[in-house]
Amino acid sequence: MAELPDGARRVQALLVSLGVAGRVVVVPETTRTSEDAARALGCEIGQIAKTVLFRGVSTGKPVLVVASGANRVDEQLLAGRVGEGLAKARAEFVREATGYAIGGVAPVGFPHPIETWIDEDLLKYEIVWAAAGTPNAVFSASPAAIATITAGTVTRVR
Repeated sequence: MAELPDGARRVQALLVSLGVAGRVVVVPETTRTSEDAARALGCEIGQIAKTVLFRGVSTGKPVLVVASGANRVDEQLLAGRVGEGLAKARAEFVREATGYAIGGVAPVGFPHPIETWIDEDLLKYEIVWAAAGTPNAVFSASPAAIATITAGTVTRVR
C-alpha cells in the first residue's frame, strides 16, 4: 500500500483513536465530488457521505452537514434547525474551521468542535464513504459510526 498523504494519515490516526474500523484508502481518481467518488469506489452515489460546511449568518459559526451524495441540502430547512440563516462557506473559512481544503473535508479532526448534522438518508446503507483529508482519500464506516464520531444529530436535510 502506498504511503498516505499527511491529511489522510491524520484522519487514519483519528479513526483508530476513536475505535472506528474503517481504513483510509487513496484512489487514483479524484473523489472531489460525490459523482467522482461513487465512480471511483464502485458504489451508489447515496453511499457517499459528503461534507458541506456552512457559516452562520448572524454568529459566523461553522455548521457542518454530512449528507448523502444523492441529496442536495435544503439550506432553509437546516437554518430552521440551527436557529439562524446559513451561507455557503468560502474556501478560506472551510480551511480555517476544519483544517482541510474543500474536496477533502473529513467529518472529524477539526481544530475546534463544529455543530454537525447527519443526513438520515445515510442510514439506509450498511457502509458509507467519507472524505479523509485529501481529494483522493476516503474511508468507509457505518453511518452509525459517522454519527457517533461526529457527535452529529441525525435529521432530514433535503
